[in-house]
Parts: sequence; C-alpha cells; structure tokens
Amino acid sequence: QVQLVESGGGLVQPGGSLRLSCTASGFAFSSYAMTWSRQAPGKEREPIARITRGSLAMDYSDSVRGRFTISRDNAKNMVYLQMNSLKPDDTGVYYCSTDDYKYMGQGTQVTVSS
Repeated sequence: QVQLVESGGGLVQPGGSLRLSCTASGFAFSSYAMTWSRQAPGKEREPIARITRGSLAMDYSDSVRGRFTISRDNAKNMVYLQMNSLKPDDTGVYYCSTDDYKYMGQGTQVTVSS
C-alpha cells in the first residue's frame, strides 16, 4: 500500500529552523520527482520545492528560495525539506507528494510564532 508520511513539524520562533522528513513506501520512489507543498491558513495549497528523480535539479517558489533546501535519499526512500530563517508567513501544513500529485501524505503542521 502506498504511503507518504511527513514528520518534523512543530512550533518554532521566527528566525529558527526545522527539518521536515517524508518517508515513502509502496511505490517506486526513485522513479518520481518529488514536491513539498504547503497550505497556509485560509489559503490554497501551493508547491514550494521540487526535486528531480536523481537530485540533478531543484526548484523553489519565490517565497522560500534561499531559505529552504529540498533533498532526497533514494536508498532510504526519503525526501527532506530543510527550512531556515523561518517567518510567521511560513506557518501552515506541509505536504510531500509525487510531482504529479498521484501520491500525497497527510501533512505535518509548522507554526512559526514567538
């Protein structure tokens, strides 16, 4: 059965850092580009970071470029999101998914607040 399970969310102060992890199972993980998306309160879900199958290319939304880093480990079926210099506007539920959104996790909450 296909599963994507996010972890690592929580409450952090502005300027702080968090590292999100996503564990994949039940499908050919290394065959898919992967995406992190987030949904802020009252807003639609938006993609913020994407990584190709072999980690040859990463793309970021303007809102997180320079602060967030996406990476993956195909041997472990995991994708990560390192988030630095967090701002209150980064608050939301963070989801990992295949790039085509065929598979998506349940999300992990990130709250940036003092």
